[in-house]
Amino acid sequence: MLAYYFRLALRSFGRNKILTALMVLAIGLGIGAAMTTLTVFKVLAGDPIPSKSDRLFHVQLDPAGMDDYVAGEEPEAQLTRFDAAALLAQAKAPRQTMMTGGGDVVSADASSLSPFLTRLRYTSADFFPMFQVPLLAGQPWTKAEDDGRARVAVISRALSQKLFGTIDSVGRDIRVSGHSLRVVGVADDWAPQPRFFDIMSGIYGQEEEIWLPITTAFELTLGRAGTMNCFGRQAVTVPEAENAPCTWIQYWVELDSPADAPEFKSYLNNYSGQQRAAGRFERPANTRLRNVLEHLQHHDVVPGDVRLQLWLAFGFLLVCLVNTVGLLLAKFLRRSGEIGVRRALGASRAEIFKQCLVEAGTVGLAGGVVGLGLALLGLWAVRQRPTDYAALAQLDLGMLLLTFVLAIGASLLAGVLPAWRAMRITPAIQLKS
Repeated sequence: MLAYYFRLALRSFGRNKILTALMVLAIGLGIGAAMTTLTVFKVLAGDPIPSKSDRLFHVQLDPAGMDDYVAGEEPEAQLTRFDAAALLAQAKAPRQTMMTGGGDVVSADASSLSPFLTRLRYTSADFFPMFQVPLLAGQPWTKAEDDGRARVAVISRALSQKLFGTIDSVGRDIRVSGHSLRVVGVADDWAPQPRFFDIMSGIYGQEEEIWLPITTAFELTLGRAGTMNCFGRQAVTVPEAENAPCTWIQYWVELDSPADAPEFKSYLNNYSGQQRAAGRFERPANTRLRNVLEHLQHHDVVPGDVRLQLWLAFGFLLVCLVNTVGLLLAKFLRRSGEIGVRRALGASRAEIFKQCLVEAGTVGLAGGVVGLGLALLGLWAVRQRPTDYAALAQLDLGMLLLTFVLAIGASLLAGVLPAWRAMRITPAIQLKS
């Protein structure tokens, strides 16, 4: 019967072209606006590493002096080189990594390309398993190579193809700022969005092409990128020095379970107390330990105007649905005579209700097609904006299916009241008239 009702709905469209077009347009406009803003919100607010976002934690300490001290205020967002190295050496978590971003000139003896500038990441060995960086060839360096300041690197697939014409460049040498590094691994495409692991140097985009031991980067004094905050009363001449009072290194830990977080935070408080007793820290212990989603929320990764646009778009969709309810009421009640005849011939109220809902769903299907076109147009407009996340506004398969689910679901919801009114039509009165 549903197929039969679908054919009846198509015939009804032909008899009421203007009314049907208005309903399809109303739903299409609402769905187009809602899916445009929802897609942008999904890009900005999505979980970048859902398999372990509740077990990865960003570490913060408070090494600053007592100047302008306010009890309980937010500590430094990053760590000093000394503290990051000390926590890494103590290794109180199953996995931990210290890192920062950089940029320098890259070349290869085996390549005919001229040296060019590219993005780098200086980190430690646990970075790759912690953040699930996929490798096409080779393997990451080891902790022993971290400690030995080994001249090794993992490069991206794109850089391997660019320099050597192949994705398997393990064992070959590249030059970074004139220093020779041996390629030990080639990473597949990896670009979690947002860049939760280092939002200090950019929240979206900015894919890096070379990863190398941070100890090696220290030794070679490679170019650094990202924010840095120095504190204290004395001028700092070399902010990257091991004992410099400057915060510029991100520190992450991976715990076995979210339930282990309180114990690890106690360890951070104890470490802060030890550093205060040693005279390095002046403030009482003030630490933070946030998982990935808490870290992103704390830094307001989703702009407030995007949230507002999402609410406005769904409000507009609601207005469109109210208009659709009125149009469906007008359409169904105009067919009171037809419905009365069907009831007199034996059709139950439930069948009338189903027929009207199928017709409303068919309107929603057509509105979904229109809404999809408008959403694609809206996302194209978003990609023209000068924002760092604009290029990410793409409609994937999941959002494509959601467009039609939302359109049909909304039209069915809008059709409930008109369908109920239609099935309540009294056959006798319609036959007399």
